[in-house]
Amino acid sequence: MAADLEGRIGQAEWPAGGRLPGEQALAQEYGTTRARVRTALAALARRGLVVARPNSGWYVRADFRAQTVGELRPFSGWAAGHGLEFGGRVVRRERTGANAVEARRLGIGLGDPLLRFVRVRTLNGRPVMVERSAWAPWVEPLVDRLPDDVPSVFDGLAEAGVRVALGGHRIEAVAASSDDVRLLGVRRSSPLLQVSRTGETATGRVAELAVDRYLPEVVAFDVRPGDVNRTLLDPPG
Repeated sequence: MAADLEGRIGQAEWPAGGRLPGEQALAQEYGTTRARVRTALAALARRGLVVARPNSGWYVRADFRAQTVGELRPFSGWAAGHGLEFGGRVVRRERTGANAVEARRLGIGLGDPLLRFVRVRTLNGRPVMVERSAWAPWVEPLVDRLPDDVPSVFDGLAEAGVRVALGGHRIEAVAASSDDVRLLGVRRSSPLLQVSRTGETATGRVAELAVDRYLPEVVAFDVRPGDVNRTLLDPPG
């Protein structure tokens, strides 16, 4: 029961700060007793997911903002699902040559020019993530026409008839660079949570290669069995 409730919270069935159904309602839903419901909720409380308020009920912690790894959502959709005000601004646009990995993933030549931008994403007005994207030439004209403060690039592309969703992604811890320090206001080498991802059409055509760097206290990723494969980056010895 606790695992199922955790999954429902992770999918924003109840938003951050929102009230869960009462213990009796949950007991009826799960076909069990209020005592067992209370035990499950207490287990979630010990993990920092929910909190009990006297004479009021159980609530999702206001600072709980997790995503399920297997169902990673765009920043705008994830933030909106938690009732947070999201925004962003492109702070740098440039065109530079594709490296070997980009050329292979995008089906272009090594050194072919790519539109790149750096965008700072905000939650409730606070900078929390730096997004660095490289766009495939076939979608570049549409992306380049979007304003610097567009709330969601994917939504902007959808309005132009191109629907892009998140494809593969990789999550790891990294140290803040000098650019991250300037854009996020953190100390040099502070730990950040990095998500390397792709944006793809329903047919698998890659539109975007991106790297997002989050402040670690802002987001968590919920990993379930079967969601990810472990990769040994630095074999011991």
